[in-house]
Amino acid sequence: MQALFIGQTYIDVVFITDHMPTGDEKHVASDYAVSFGGNAVTAAFCCAKLGIVPDLIATAANDWLGRMFQDMCAKYAISLHGRKVNQSSLSFIMPKDGKRAIVRCRDDEHIHPFPMLNLGGCRALHVDGHQPDAAMHYAKVCREAGILTSLDGGGLRTNTHELLEFIDVAIVAERLCEQMDLTPEKMLDYLKSRGCKIGGVTMGEKGLFWYDETGTVQVMPAMPIPRERVIDTNGAGDVFHGAYIYSYLAHPGKSWREHFDFARAASTFKIQRLGNEAGLPTLVDIAKVRHEFEVRV
Repeated sequence: MQALFIGQTYIDVVFITDHMPTGDEKHVASDYAVSFGGNAVTAAFCCAKLGIVPDLIATAANDWLGRMFQDMCAKYAISLHGRKVNQSSLSFIMPKDGKRAIVRCRDDEHIHPFPMLNLGGCRALHVDGHQPDAAMHYAKVCREAGILTSLDGGGLRTNTHELLEFIDVAIVAERLCEQMDLTPEKMLDYLKSRGCKIGGVTMGEKGLFWYDETGTVQVMPAMPIPRERVIDTNGAGDVFHGAYIYSYLAHPGKSWREHFDFARAASTFKIQRLGNEAGLPTLVDIAKVRHEFEVRV
């Protein structure tokens, strides 16, 4: 095990349409994609695609969607440690104009306790707040063992405040700021107060507002991609997380500015593709994006 990711499994159905039917209407979407979904789950697939295959603790149901997800993990050689639920979870996602509307169908009633794993060789943990008992347990264990802990703070969970005490790198969404009634500046202060060594707020086209190892606050602007090339922003943050975990594992001597710069290019690749799987970049893809925009750290 090189890294462990913990999250909630979704199957994402992403579609593009210029009209949402109501009543007895029917309408044909102009394009669609079906792929794996979920914050930490998508991040795990991104890390695997880039070349470092993690282990994954995620919900698993004994139904046809669950078996399809197992096939997806096998394709990427991800070791899935399933936590049983009755039904697979689904997300229906409609991207439009750089935004995305989402309807989630979620079963997070876990039938069994989370699996206990041997963390020998593990160098990073990434959680998204789902499976809060598992996230808290492994964050504590990893902190004690000196293993990097990372949080995707996409939204407020039941134990977000307690969990942050054991998180080294906390990158949160603007949505969390809104839920906690904090400005991005106050959010960084809050993350510092919880002991997070690196903290940041992803702000879409406005970039990343973050602080580094010294506590210095800075802005990493988004890449200047033309708006007409933005197809699907769903999953861009998850790809960002998976890419910086990969960068940390592959190049532990680099600064977090360099890790985030790498991840910024990965998420820029993602938003130009429909669906999570199509949006997973290779190292060559990231190099091309950085060359196109002449990015220099």
